[in-house]
Amino acid sequence: MVIYGIRPVQEALHAGKTIDKILIQKGLHGDQIQLLFHACRERDIPFQFVPVQKLNRISSKNHQGVIAFVSPVSYYQLEQWLPGLYESGKVPLILIADRITDVRNFGALCRTAEACAVDLVLFPSRGSAALNEDAVKTSAGAMMRVPLCREPNLKLSMQYLKDSGVRIIGVSEHAQQLFYQQDYTLPTALLLGSEEDGISPAYLPYCDALVKLPMLGEIASLNVSVAGGVVMYAAVVQRMQAGM
Repeated sequence: MVIYGIRPVQEALHAGKTIDKILIQKGLHGDQIQLLFHACRERDIPFQFVPVQKLNRISSKNHQGVIAFVSPVSYYQLEQWLPGLYESGKVPLILIADRITDVRNFGALCRTAEACAVDLVLFPSRGSAALNEDAVKTSAGAMMRVPLCREPNLKLSMQYLKDSGVRIIGVSEHAQQLFYQQDYTLPTALLLGSEEDGISPAYLPYCDALVKLPMLGEIASLNVSVAGGVVMYAAVVQRMQAGM
């Protein structure tokens, strides 16, 4: 859903609506804009300065130089969600999506995550696909069922996971170990990198292990949603065999 106009966007912020991104016209000034900046920074909501022509393409209404995209899904806080998983006796299985920008890939990953009973999908608030109606449709509604966690600092989130006893397994074509040689019956987070360049180098030190899928043909890598699905189901098979 799109909200346009300075006051309506401010009201949406104060009402606690989940906002994916706010577009602001370049060169726009004034007290109300300053209040909007302050609210965005307080809530860590991504905002971007754009030419007025881009805003006009999105809405022909009187947008006053401000347009917000309201997310169709709700988000969870990692620090609040993870302790509850342990308390319920679960062995966490988490999916970390590092800069997955294609809405169809993100939706497909969420669909598989829901089918595999993944406990949480974690991703950064910046540099990820916009979770709009197309993403929800691609996920076949799974994004309304699997808990989503959008965090401003993925490094801090991964360190929190490690401190909480969760092993982070990166899926990378540069790994030496094959994906089925890893133990997924322990508390596990699967880290998938972007479609363009894989896992961010800054995140590799947080990985306890790296795994890859064997590629027997001429193509060097798989689509991220396919690779993620293969490894998620490897975890499912191991956990079912272990009676989990």
